[in-house]
Amino acid sequence: MKFVTYLKDERDQLALLVEGQLYDLDRLHPDMPGSMTMLLNYWDDLIPLASMIEKKIKAGDFKSIDTTPFEEADLLAPVPHPSSCRDGYAFRQHVAAARRNRKVEMIPEFDQYPIFYFTNHNSIQGPGPVYCMPDHFQKLDFELECAVVICRPGRNIRAADADQYIGGLMIMNDMSARQLQMEEMKLNLGPAKGKDFATCIGPMLVTLDELESYEVSCKPNHTGKAWNLSMTCKVNDKELSRGNVSDMDWTFAEIIERCSYGVTLMPGDVIGSGTVGTGCFLELNGTGKFNDPEYKEQWLQENDVIQMDIDGLGTLVNTIIKEESEMSLFALKKNI
Repeated sequence: MKFVTYLKDERDQLALLVEGQLYDLDRLHPDMPGSMTMLLNYWDDLIPLASMIEKKIKAGDFKSIDTTPFEEADLLAPVPHPSSCRDGYAFRQHVAAARRNRKVEMIPEFDQYPIFYFTNHNSIQGPGPVYCMPDHFQKLDFELECAVVICRPGRNIRAADADQYIGGLMIMNDMSARQLQMEEMKLNLGPAKGKDFATCIGPMLVTLDELESYEVSCKPNHTGKAWNLSMTCKVNDKELSRGNVSDMDWTFAEIIERCSYGVTLMPGDVIGSGTVGTGCFLELNGTGKFNDPEYKEQWLQENDVIQMDIDGLGTLVNTIIKEESEMSLFALKKNI
């Protein structure tokens, strides 16, 4: 199934996407909720009902119900109010290229365990404008990723069991202000202000049953589901990044295992994959300069349009907008 959250009558509205039309779930059955939060909190009770409703829609049982064309809807993040947001570091290609570009050895710990960091779950947004402060434009970057949302509470979850805690997959664009990120990480803490202003997910949440035809084996000596889903990113219609979800060295199941160690994961927790190889300007610029010292760096600019596509998960489009503020953290730095 494909779940969408969109703005209707100035509130979040959960809908089922079927053949290009949005069907408001709470209008189709009295037990169905109107919000993604409620769906995730009562997943085991409601998903069988949602599946039955989808079958009835396809059979023509709801022809009299008013629908909204997907292309005309004011889309929000599919999970508009996540209970937390973590981002992983799952693609070895990206990590190895970034370290090579900095002329440092590949870190062996990458192959020993999956890692993640917490980002600002209150800055989750869907398609549409991304508002950026002046400092963000100093090396403003995108990151092409895939993300999952947790649909059942769980603690100390083993990787072999972890896929059943995944409600579905989404596209993720982890917006990054590299100059801020680089400065604060000199203190061995973060990323904080470099990554807390916008994380875009969408345009829909796609359940795992919908992706069964894309399933492939994960990497050797790893555990969990993997999917052959092509990933691309364009900026202003120019393709810059291309990869595949199956390139993840650490699976979502393994990331969930580590996240849940001594911690209860909750429905609504969002977990990103980390950046796919070639999936950001930071890596692309580094590779360009590694091969050609005269290479001219690229970074996102005001009014740039970022389009991310992942097979089976749709298209996520965001436009960079400058906030009407001149406040600068760089200007507040103390002179020493």
